[in-house]
Amino acid sequence: MHDRSHILTEHRLPESLRLDQMPTEAALELMSRQDALAVAAVAAVRNDVARAIDIITPALQSNGRLLYFGAGTSGRLGVLDAAECPPTFRTDPSLIQGVIAGGDSAMFRAVEGAEDDPAAGRASADEKKITPHDVALGIAAGGSTPFVRGALQRARELGAKTIFLCCVPATSSEPPADLVIRPITGPEVLTGSTRLKAGTATKLILNQITTLTMVRLGKVYENLMVDLRATNEKLRDRAVRIIATLTHLDRPQSQALLQRAAGSVKTAIVMHSQNLHLDQAQRLLDSCGGHLRTVLRQTESR
Repeated sequence: MHDRSHILTEHRLPESLRLDQMPTEAALELMSRQDALAVAAVAAVRNDVARAIDIITPALQSNGRLLYFGAGTSGRLGVLDAAECPPTFRTDPSLIQGVIAGGDSAMFRAVEGAEDDPAAGRASADEKKITPHDVALGIAAGGSTPFVRGALQRARELGAKTIFLCCVPATSSEPPADLVIRPITGPEVLTGSTRLKAGTATKLILNQITTLTMVRLGKVYENLMVDLRATNEKLRDRAVRIIATLTHLDRPQSQALLQRAAGSVKTAIVMHSQNLHLDQAQRLLDSCGGHLRTVLRQTESR
């Protein structure tokens, strides 16, 4: 068993030494102040997050994938971020994937010891059939998770770009990576519980990476998710409202247009603006790399 007492996220936070005696309101005030530090830590590494987006965007444009590897909270956050991309951005589920130590069941119940096996991390990279087109992003709040280290080492051997996200200063056990994103969140209110500040910082950074990568890929027009997949009533309503906003059609007309566009908001807008049939609009979008703004700019120039 390794001594982890030197790891920053395992240190005790002086302000919370009396946590078990604090009135609820005082404890909440303390947690809120600490949460704000997570936001500041993320802001401090925005240049590295921008570099990550610059690595990931061309990889996805070249038929590569983004694969998150993590254990425990870090792994769950990767799986969550990956799962939210298909409905939000109409991506294929294989494009962004989350891999958690212990397998899918570890999303709901801790699998003891799963994070301690670097060989399992290497095997998970092999199972995903990683290629040089892919990007592997390892997440380890404390910076030393053997599963993540093994996964990134194997991904690097297979030629993929590698990014490492952790919340502590550099350690000797870190995996080699093309880029390290290091928001320093400090000790937790509950000692060692990295689902708190470290988890918050991780979620914020993953939000930034996938959102702005999808913007670069043409999945967003202005600040609207024009490539959403309308799989439930809330998303269908949003799709209709986006079409109405950009075409100035009324709601029934927007609903009819969305239906004619086979549920694709972006295609519906092109059909309306260009007076095209479905297949024609899809071909035009494809010729513009899926960027709605490029299509509409061509219209304006004509």
